[in-house]
Amino acid sequence: MAQGQGPAQGLPGATAVPASPAPFSPAVDPGMADRVIACTACHGREGRATQQGYFPRIAGKPAGYLYHQLLHFRDGRRSYPQMSYLLEHMTDGYLREIAGYFAALELPYAPPPPPQAAPPALERGRRLVHEGDAARGIPACVQCHGAAMTGVQPAIPALVGLPRDYLNSQIGAWQTGQRRSHAPDCMARVARQLTAEDVSAVSAWLAAQPVPGTGKPAAQAPGPLPMPCGGVEASARGDAP
Repeated sequence: MAQGQGPAQGLPGATAVPASPAPFSPAVDPGMADRVIACTACHGREGRATQQGYFPRIAGKPAGYLYHQLLHFRDGRRSYPQMSYLLEHMTDGYLREIAGYFAALELPYAPPPPPQAAPPALERGRRLVHEGDAARGIPACVQCHGAAMTGVQPAIPALVGLPRDYLNSQIGAWQTGQRRSHAPDCMARVARQLTAEDVSAVSAWLAAQPVPGTGKPAAQAPGPLPMPCGGVEASARGDAP
């Protein structure tokens, strides 16, 4: 989850951030917008779904992250039948093209909705996001997702600019194994330490935050990752764009 100065620093298993592979910058097919209409039917025009819907924004997310998620849906590490059906016959190369297309889009974010929780719950969420809980093995979200929570290149997604329902459902999917990543699965490990009250508080606080600046992912994490993370390591090996 993310800042290098929260009390969750120094958790066992902390690991240096792997060096990023060469930037992924494919020549975008000018006809790609027509070819991804099936994506925008759910994720919104140009992939910039607003916080009022369930489906997450995909425009401007790190290409490595988008590519991995497409692979995970196609190969069964994430469970959503509509996505799996759409992707089941697509090649790795075509999925890279889709990821590169949406990653390259620079579009404004919608303003956040009003907070959907009481002040004590929002404060609890803020503390977990910025400080974590070292006693329970929960790192601060900002340690991985960046101080601005806009994600980190090449494969760590943003936590701001997402609907609360989506955040709740994805943390729940990590907890139950419906969503998985490359081993060691750091998000599954973190999610399983969170109580239902933690999840509700974190999602309420994150969903109420405005997206800073243009929302671009950071070039690198603020410091060493607090634990080994297979998805990030796969990107460093070149398994992602």
